[in-house]
Amino acid sequence: METEVILEVERRDTAKYKSGYPLIVKEAVRKIDALVEEGTLIKLVDEHQQFIGRGYYGKQNKGIGWILSNNEDEEINEEFFERKLGAAFSKRKQLFRSKDTNAFRIFNAEGDGVGGLTIDYFNGYYLINWYSEGIYSFYPRIIAALKKLVNYEGIYQKKRFDTGGHYIEEDGFIEGKRAQFPIMVKENGVNLAVYLNEGAMTGVFLDQRNVRITLRDKYAKDKTVLNTFSYTGVFSVFAALGGAAKTTSVDLANRSLAKTIEQFSVNGIDYEAHEIIVEDVFHYFKYAAKKKKKFDIVILDPPSFARSKKYTFSAAKDYKNLLKEAIDITEDHGVILASTNCASFDMKKFKGFIDQAFKESGVKYSLKEEFSLPSDFRTSKTFKEGNYLKVVFIQRLG
Repeated sequence: METEVILEVERRDTAKYKSGYPLIVKEAVRKIDALVEEGTLIKLVDEHQQFIGRGYYGKQNKGIGWILSNNEDEEINEEFFERKLGAAFSKRKQLFRSKDTNAFRIFNAEGDGVGGLTIDYFNGYYLINWYSEGIYSFYPRIIAALKKLVNYEGIYQKKRFDTGGHYIEEDGFIEGKRAQFPIMVKENGVNLAVYLNEGAMTGVFLDQRNVRITLRDKYAKDKTVLNTFSYTGVFSVFAALGGAAKTTSVDLANRSLAKTIEQFSVNGIDYEAHEIIVEDVFHYFKYAAKKKKKFDIVILDPPSFARSKKYTFSAAKDYKNLLKEAIDITEDHGVILASTNCASFDMKKFKGFIDQAFKESGVKYSLKEEFSLPSDFRTSKTFKEGNYLKVVFIQRLG
């Protein structure tokens, strides 16, 4: 077994960690200065030096590491990762059999037992996301385990931590066959163009799969749709394929124009029949209100935090006011698809923002249906923050 640092958990936090909470936070442990190199194995013990869990040191958001096992005899070796990955893959067997969908998550961090690591599948290609230098230190073991378990066209990776510029990564390719980008994948029969070699994003957020098909099949027909923070326009594509009269996609990023045109085009949709606008969404809301533009459906899926030249947006502080602007340009009996991936508040608080926004706008509403993460984005009951996605279809009643 490798050398590990023993850290004593504060008495007030012992019960939480013994019940399976996986995120190691600085305030919960003593002698943190013993941790120097990310990837170091950590053994957590209580005040009586009784074993609680074994994990690793890796800085990620608010944590300094993750517990990987509550079994004192379990070693963190290649066989460990092979067991974890194998169990996760077996839970997604049904998705691999689908004829209509070939892009989904096959390993979801702490939900599958290894915080800081996710793996996505894109039509024969695997994309590994490393969220800290700590988890990346297990690269040889995790790659070896993955190669034992799957057949693959190619394997790519994205390092989502500060590398300090001490190495250069060409395009994230690890091995197998280099892809010809875009990789074409299907989601519920819809074509999507995906890139694994262009920075942090791929072109589609896989966690919205159930929301997109609901928009297409239940809400879009004959409707005018405004898709804000539209990214590559995938919501607009699903709305168009659901029979929307017209979609309008708005995003500040210059790349969004070409990317949205591409997503329409790979589905045989005339993008010129739709509107694609490169503009600050906050400015567009004011423009639409001034021009008295109204939409049957408004899609509101902002990042948790965004900054433009004139505006700064934080979902935790500003979502209510953003909703009020959306209410102003939604037709009576129209629908707002309100979504957030902010992990700092839960669905109950999100619905509180919705209620406040409509009350302050003097408008009645009805909650039609709600969504959280799809089944492939497995979560842990002991780590509620991991179930970050909150989506509500809201009908404006007057």
